[in-house]
Parts: sequence; structure tokens; C-alpha cells
Amino acid sequence: MDYFTRKRVAAIMAELQPAEDVIVMGWVRNRRDSKNLVFLSLNDGSTLNNLQIVIDNPGEVADLENIRLGAAIRVAGRLIPVPEREHKIELHPGEIRLVGECPKEYPIQKKRHSFEYLRDIAHLRPRTNTFGVANRFRSKIAYAIHKFYQDRGFFYVHSPIITATDAEGAGEQFWVTTFDLDNIPINEGKVDYDKDFFGAQTFLTVSGQLEAEIMALALGDVYTFGPTFRAEKSNTPRHVSEFWMIEPEMAFCDLDENMQLAGEFLMYLFEYALGECSEEMEFFNRWIEKNRISTLETLLKSKFEIVTYTEAVEILKKAKKKFEFPVDWGVNLQAEHERYLCEEHFNSPVMVKDYPKDIKAFYMRLNDDDKTVAAVDVLVPQIGEIIGGSQREERLDVLKKQVELFGVNEETLWWYYDLRRYGSVPHSGFGLGFARMLMYMSGMANIRDVIPWPRTPRSAKF
Repeated sequence: MDYFTRKRVAAIMAELQPAEDVIVMGWVRNRRDSKNLVFLSLNDGSTLNNLQIVIDNPGEVADLENIRLGAAIRVAGRLIPVPEREHKIELHPGEIRLVGECPKEYPIQKKRHSFEYLRDIAHLRPRTNTFGVANRFRSKIAYAIHKFYQDRGFFYVHSPIITATDAEGAGEQFWVTTFDLDNIPINEGKVDYDKDFFGAQTFLTVSGQLEAEIMALALGDVYTFGPTFRAEKSNTPRHVSEFWMIEPEMAFCDLDENMQLAGEFLMYLFEYALGECSEEMEFFNRWIEKNRISTLETLLKSKFEIVTYTEAVEILKKAKKKFEFPVDWGVNLQAEHERYLCEEHFNSPVMVKDYPKDIKAFYMRLNDDDKTVAAVDVLVPQIGEIIGGSQREERLDVLKKQVELFGVNEETLWWYYDLRRYGSVPHSGFGLGFARMLMYMSGMANIRDVIPWPRTPRSAKF
């Protein structure tokens, strides 16, 4: 099939040079017939741009009547630059071959389709302009994430997908079992998990953080980047049941140093998107949200304002604005509160730290006031929280009290306690939802449209 000798359309459009005996392969995005000419727009997935194929001998091309929208073709011929025309270069074929036919009832016609319609045909939507761009953007930003950490000496670790612990303590986990659900073994009125595959109750992970701590306390600086799961029945534009998380973990690192890294990480991704993903960002700026590029450019010129949770609550109480959710010390800040801090009070990204211990996770380091923990949320305009992190509790006696306070199953944390018994050190980390970050940088309004195969309540197609 000439896989290694073909020329990708992205390379052709980048070079815009004449060439003989060029082979391209891809799918027809458009066909236009005139009296003695046929024009095909070919796209091979490597770029948003199509390559124009000019057929000047249509009567001599076999199967030309079947080369229509969606068909796969192989074309060999001569590249001719046409700088005076919008498409800049075109291919005049010496040979054209139909590789895969596409019937006239192809679901993706040459018109604008709603995102709702395309979600129902998620196996075909990557062939559209929008989702071709979205998937290439996802790939490039994933590379940028690895590059950021690899360039700083971090080690990439693969945390387990199946776990016996609840890292967040929220209880919204998918259970993993091989039991016959019509005949579950019972012992003294309770499910006998000893007879299950792993000999214990197990779940799909909600976070790789606890396992990342294991590696950080041996390798120093590590990060996970993989799938996590949450059985939360939320049908909103911001929630899915399967999503990827980036979770760095650093030994000998306190909260303030953790915050510095989180800020550098965000700014690196914004800068990478603008500098290395110009085609995608220009598309988002034109077709998805008009001010996407300027939003990121403004953020890059900003500095993070840092306030404590207590200070943030006081600011919100004094605000001359009516909030839907009342503000008081000890309650979680809602998106409207976070956005007010970023967009109206500070007019910049904000880091809020030192949250009440009762509204954060058991593993966060207790502050000296015995009321707050060394936690931080990073807030950005338009959405609010985008990163959550903390310094971890490295003191075994304090950790045990927190575990008891939160009602976490202590039996599953014996190994986590061992990390504090043997050479414990201060360590910190944070988590960034990959899809949330893609939404923010692209301007896409629904998380289902930045994940190729979104998993949501009552939906696990494809």
C-alpha cells in the first residue's frame, strides 16, 4: 500500500514544493465536477488542510463515478504549486485508485452537523474538521505534558487501574468483580469478597496519587498520566465517568514549592498550545470560541494571586454581588465564587490555599492551627478550579487520626502507613484533569467533545 513511500498532506502543505511521482492516500472530503475537470479534496488526517486533486482526464479514470464523499483513494502524480490560489498547491494525478467505496448515504455530509448528532456517531466524527482538530490537539498536548516533566527529570509511572483503596474517600467508585451477580456468595449476611477474584473488594481507581507517593518516596520526582474512573451519576457538560489525570508527586517538596510547579506547568501548556498548535488554536478561535487565543495570551502575561481560603471567604462575603450559593467559612467554594475571585476581584488566575480540613481529603497535611490543611486549588477565569493539590501528611500519628476522622477503611492502607514508618519525608503533588484542560484551551463547551469515546451514565457505546 506504499505506506512508507506516501507523502502526508501535512508535509506537502508545509513545504509547498513541486515534486514528481508523489503518492498520497486518504479520504475524499469534497468532489466538484465541471465540463472537462473533476476536483477532489483529499484529507489524510495529518492536518486540517485538504489537498486538491485536479483530474483533467475524467473519462480515463476507472471507478470515477464511485469516488465520492467519504471514499478512500490512492493517488500518484505531480505536485504543482499554485501560490496565487487559496489552496496553494495541487496534485495532478497520473494514477488514481479507489481503495474503499463510500455509499451516498454516508452519515457525514458536507454540511454543519450538531455536536449532539455527532456524539451518536462517535466512530465517524473524527473524520469531521472539528473532531480531527480536537484529536490532533489532544495528541499534541499529551506530548507537551510528557515533555514538561521529562525535561525536568521526572519519571513516568503507571499507576494501577484496579485498586482496593479509595484515594478520595468519596465512595463513588466502580466495583470490579467476577462474581455471578445472580449467585453472590454471602458470609454472615455480607458479601464474601474473599471468594472474589482478588480475594478482596476492588474498584476502578479514582486517582493514581497514592501509588505515585510510593514511587516519589523512592525515585524523587514522578508523574502519572492515565485513566481514572468515577461512578458519579452526573449528566452535565463537565462530567464523565472515565477521564485521564496528570498527577505529579515530588519528594522533599512543600506546599509552596508544589504551587510553584503547578503554576509553571499551566503556563507551559498555554504557551505550548499557542506556539506549537497554531493550526488547532486558530481553528478553535474561529469556529469554537472567538477569544480563545487572546484568553491564553492574557493568562501568559498574568501572575498568580495567592490567598488563603479564609481570606477568600472574607473577600466573597464583602462582595457586592448576590451569589446563588451562600458563602461561609467551612463550605466548599462553588464555581461562581472561584470565578468571582479570578474575573472580578483579582482579574487574574488565583491560588487558594489552606482549606478547612473537613472539606478536603484524609491524606492532606494538617496545618499547625489544627483546623486547616496544606491544600491548594488553582483557579482560572471562566471555569474556576483547574488544578487541585496538597502537601501530603507525612506524620504517621497524624495520618492515622485523619483516616479515623474520615472513616476510611484502615485495613487497605497498611502499605500507605509503611511509607510513613520507613524514611518518611515531606512530599507534595497535584492533579490536573486532562479533558478539563483541553476544554479550557480549546473553548469546547462539553467535555464529551474533547474525549474520543466519552463514558457517561447509561452510555458506554463504541
